[in-house]
Amino acid sequence: MGEVFAGRYELIDPIGRGGAGAVWRAWDHRRRRYVAAKVLQQSDAHTLLRFVREQAMRIDHPHVLAPASWAADDDKVLFTMDLVAGGSLAHVVGDYGPLPPRFVCTLLDQLLSGLATVHAEGVVHRDIKPANILLDVTGTGRPHLRLSDFGISMRKGEPRLTETNYVIGTPGYFAPEQLLGAEPDFTADLFAVGLVALYLLQGRSPDSQALVTHFLTYGTPSAPEGIPEPLWQVLAGLLQPDPQARFRSATGARKALDAAAEMLPEPRPDEPPVEIFDQIGPLPSGFGPQGPTGPAGPGGPAAPGAVPGPLGAPTVTDAAPTPATPVPPQQHPAQPPYQPQHQQPVPAAAHGPVPNPSETGSFHLPPPVTHPTPSFDQAPTAAGPYGQAPTHPYTARPVQVPDQHTAPVYAPGTAPLTPVRRPGPPPKVTVPVLLLALICLAVGFWALAQT
Repeated sequence: MGEVFAGRYELIDPIGRGGAGAVWRAWDHRRRRYVAAKVLQQSDAHTLLRFVREQAMRIDHPHVLAPASWAADDDKVLFTMDLVAGGSLAHVVGDYGPLPPRFVCTLLDQLLSGLATVHAEGVVHRDIKPANILLDVTGTGRPHLRLSDFGISMRKGEPRLTETNYVIGTPGYFAPEQLLGAEPDFTADLFAVGLVALYLLQGRSPDSQALVTHFLTYGTPSAPEGIPEPLWQVLAGLLQPDPQARFRSATGARKALDAAAEMLPEPRPDEPPVEIFDQIGPLPSGFGPQGPTGPAGPGGPAAPGAVPGPLGAPTVTDAAPTPATPVPPQQHPAQPPYQPQHQQPVPAAAHGPVPNPSETGSFHLPPPVTHPTPSFDQAPTAAGPYGQAPTHPYTARPVQVPDQHTAPVYAPGTAPLTPVRRPGPPPKVTVPVLLLALICLAVGFWALAQT
């Protein structure tokens, strides 16, 4: 079975990777369900501060994927989210190319709805892009979108964690004022929403710099080919280079989008449907829809013929021996690089091209790659893939914890054995954990002071 983190989360297989950590499919032994677990890869103070900020984003909205819980174990920390298996907008465009305008309006309406709630909490996302917008598995039904990855988001008025004149985010989805070092604002998120809309309608990443230059030189251009005029008027209101000329709120942009959607032509009868299918793949051996199928994990029922041993670990009795069956490791085949341009629709049973992993720690669904691209937010690293999870839980070995109910037996003529002392954690483990605890304590006091 997989590695059990903090006695609760059993890490099964990696499903994504970013600059700050790896995302695993995990089984929550307490709540008895599958979750996505983002395991922090680095333990420096800067990364820990960002981790504390991200895991503190408790935003409850059907179109927002925010952290639900977190845990720490020795020098590792993670937080969990709902498991979203339908891939990202990058997967959909990779499979189908340009999407129908009415389908895009549905996605944008959900995105603006979730973003309005995020902004109402005073949070600026700062990294809205197709790879950070995930989809539930809905088949050919109505899509259900989730805005994810709050790794570089911040509340307005919070101190910035980056140096002066240091730009963070994803190239190609910057608002013009971000490149000039302006303070993060809600209108920068709305500019990124406009670029995402162009990506969905045209099937390729937009040239944001050329677009801004055209707006500044010639004014608002006419609607590009394939984009209906009513919808283009809304997008132009999102893509204005001057923040004061843009929509001032996600709610205002959503109202204008609803009015434009009513004027769009009905879809053609021969228009193929867009299907959102499972992009993660089947569970590995030893796991089923209801959880692990092998020996029970922490909190689960013990296997037949087992009695509690040291620290509650099940020990098989002599009367009913049950040999353990090794579980073969899950193999992850290499995936081809993502090519968003000129893709043709593929059958629903096939998986689409795999996009590049997030530079800012996104919750992505394709397997990890060997050389992740570092973000503007973090220093380049030479870390390779996360690798296969260990096959032992975080429990003490029997030799270190003697049975509390069995008297020690010594051979005649020998001295009693000296009890083995269990060493404490080294300083390089203790210091980051204490630092994280102090930060969480400070955030708690700050939250109490705000109420």
